[in-house]
Amino acid sequence: MRKIAIGFGVLLLVLMGIWQLSAARSFQLFGDMFNRVDTAEKVVALTFDDGPTPRFTQEVLAVLKEKDVKATFFLTGQEVTKNPQEAREIVAAGHELGNHSFTHPRLILTTYGKVKSEVDTTEAAIRSIGYTGPLTFRPPYGKKLVVLPYYLSERGITSVMWDVSPEDSSEIGASSDNIISHVADKVRPGSIILLHVMYKSRQASMAAVPGVIDALRKKGYTFVTVSELAKRRAK
Repeated sequence: MRKIAIGFGVLLLVLMGIWQLSAARSFQLFGDMFNRVDTAEKVVALTFDDGPTPRFTQEVLAVLKEKDVKATFFLTGQEVTKNPQEAREIVAAGHELGNHSFTHPRLILTTYGKVKSEVDTTEAAIRSIGYTGPLTFRPPYGKKLVVLPYYLSERGITSVMWDVSPEDSSEIGASSDNIISHVADKVRPGSIILLHVMYKSRQASMAAVPGVIDALRKKGYTFVTVSELAKRRAK
């Protein structure tokens, strides 16, 4: 029984280690990845995951236009296919697009074929609406382990994570004021901010966008896209 208990304990520790590795924001087993850039310049990248969706796409684009900010949108292929006009509006407004998989699954403990399909089908959907700019990849739920990083490395695709995510806390994410305060407190030069604004359940995040922009500008920050931020990475 003691040997069984020890074996179970070791297995549990291994599984916990694998789970933590899959969610690591600054490390992956293969290929290129970054979650922020080490720079003295007060620049940050504002990124939005999921969508595009009707109404909410237009709402966030209106805010970004008013504030004269260019952001990076990590879109799902499923929503791009369903809402191509909204995707085109993001492109027409001059924002950057990223690949966020087709159906937004956790791409760990899955097959090479599944990963390839999720990545490639979304890339094709994004290119089909006329986007010709750079395409990085953001893992759904931030989960990656072996197969996903390996496939991305084969394709030469960079993974982009984040270092500021107020919605990780349900208490912070439920209040636009708390989101603004959290971002203003946690941001540092080279940060990548993650927000979700494409669904009704994320109204607090949407409402926080103008305040986040204003708060960071008061602290001297300027906004760049993910690819612009990547240019500042150490060679």
